[in-house]
Amino acid sequence: MTQNNSTEEVNKINSDANAEAGVSDGLQESFLSHLFELRDRVVKAALAIIVVFVSLVYWAPDIFHLFAQPLLSALPAGGKMIVTDVTGSFFVPMKVTMLVAFVIALPVVMYQIWAFIAPGLYLHERRLVLPLVVSSYSLFIVGMSFAYFLVFPTVFKFMASYNAPLGAEMSTDIDNYLSFAMTTFLAFGITFEVPVVVVVLVRMGIVPLAKLKEIRPYVIVGAFVISAVVTPPDVLSQLLLALPMTILYEFGLLTARFYVPKPSNDSDTPDANSTAT
Repeated sequence: MTQNNSTEEVNKINSDANAEAGVSDGLQESFLSHLFELRDRVVKAALAIIVVFVSLVYWAPDIFHLFAQPLLSALPAGGKMIVTDVTGSFFVPMKVTMLVAFVIALPVVMYQIWAFIAPGLYLHERRLVLPLVVSSYSLFIVGMSFAYFLVFPTVFKFMASYNAPLGAEMSTDIDNYLSFAMTTFLAFGITFEVPVVVVVLVRMGIVPLAKLKEIRPYVIVGAFVISAVVTPPDVLSQLLLALPMTILYEFGLLTARFYVPKPSNDSDTPDANSTAT
């Protein structure tokens, strides 16, 4: 009898060990499968950018000329941009073309991100992602366009008016201009994402809508502080960033009223759970 009990205990221990080993192997396989899928998604996103870049690289000088047009228009008669780096005349247009390729291929990149995370999202989260992706991309493009068509000409003409009385020649290195333009594009692109951020905070229940309305004065002050940090040291460019940020925050508050979370539904489960049941 004692021997039978001992045998049963050994068998139970072995069974538990095998079960734990099976769980461990399953977790490892799951992790590896997700890792491989992430690799495939990153490769596809990178290929999309490379394909667009290769398609545009022949027109790189023309793209850079269009990219620099706001500054060229503000230069005095006969004024030109300069190159201080030996390889700058080649690499700077390539960088600009790569930036354009990334912006064009950004929907594909966003889709790859969405396809990777979608299986683990709840139904109400999946319904929210597509409008957020579309609105985020659209607002980012609008922000860059706002900087290119309004901010750049205004700031450059404003700066040129200061150079004339000094008798100074206004010439800018193309690499410095690229750095300035990319910083400004990024600042305004992110700034125009404010409504999306407000909607997400309210919809996910992170911050109540009433609280966001309550902190409005602090947001306005913060907008001017941020614009003072990321824009050139002149009042005009700071206003051109702070005022849209404030207006977009108000627009986000108005839009967020339609996304106030409702009582959760117990049947609202991720795809994996619903499939398992």
